[in-house]
Amino acid sequence: MHPPQPRLRPEPRIELDGGLTLRAFEGEADLPEFFRVVDESVEHLRPWMPWVAEHSRESTADFLAGRAELWESGDAYSYAIVLDGAVVGSCGLHRLDDTPDGTVEIGYWLHPAVTGRGLATRAARALVEQAFLLPGVTGVEIVHDAGNHASAAVPSRLGFTDRLRRPHEATAPGETGEERVWRLTR
Repeated sequence: MHPPQPRLRPEPRIELDGGLTLRAFEGEADLPEFFRVVDESVEHLRPWMPWVAEHSRESTADFLAGRAELWESGDAYSYAIVLDGAVVGSCGLHRLDDTPDGTVEIGYWLHPAVTGRGLATRAARALVEQAFLLPGVTGVEIVHDAGNHASAAVPSRLGFTDRLRRPHEATAPGETGEERVWRLTR
C-alpha cells in the first residue's frame, strides 16, 4: 500500500461515520441555516469567541462570502459540521502569521445541543489528516483560552502536546488572558 499523496487543497467534503460530514461552505446558500445555528449558539459561544459580540445576519453573510476566496488562496479552509443533514457547527484549518512555517491551526465550535458527543474530536481528527496531506505542513496547532476546558479535551484526546501557555489579550468575557497552544507534528 502506498502512502497518501500530498494535495494542494484538502477535500471539500469529508464523510465520517455516524452521519457526520464536514463540507466546505457553499456561500449564500448556507446563510439561512448557518445564521440560525450561530444565533442559537451565541450564549454558548460568547465566553470564548469574541466574534459573537458582533453577530448579525450581515456578519454571517460576510463570513460566508469570503470562504471561497480564502479556500482558493490556501489561507483558510472552512467547513460546516453537518450531522444527519443539519449544520451543527463549524471547523477549519487556517494559516496564521504567528505560527511557525509549515504549521496550520485548527479551530472548531458546535451548537450546544450537540456538545459532549465527541463530534469536535472527530472533526478535528479529520482536519489533522487533511492538514498533513497539504504540501509543506509539518505541524498542526490548536489554540484556545486556558479557561476553556471543553476545547482542551479535543487536542488531549488526539495526542497533541500541550506545548506552551502564553499571555493574550482577553477579548471575550470568559477568557482568562492566557492561551494554551497544543501541537502535533508528523
